Amino acid sequence: MAVTITDTCINCGACIDECPVEAIVDDEDNPTGEEIYYVYSDKCVECVSYHDTPACAEACPTEGCIVWGACDDGMTCSTDRGTQGEPVIED
Repeated sequence: MAVTITDTCINCGACIDECPVEAIVDDEDNPTGEEIYYVYSDKCVECVSYHDTPACAEACPTEGCIVWGACDDGMTCSTDRGTQGEPVIED
């Protein structure tokens, strides 16, 4: 996985607009059926080669909503990422 959106998501749409690879879908298209936005881990590149930090987390108004997921072999992952479950942006 790349980044993950937690259940504190308020469905504002800020993250969707900022994702350079269109890895985020809204709650209506969330394959888990949850009423939060969803990040497709096979598409997310953690904004490597696009931004210094994941743009979705920078745009998100909800503190701690976007957290680091696992970084498995073959995935594009930031070299300065936090540990799994840790917020991408900490205030």
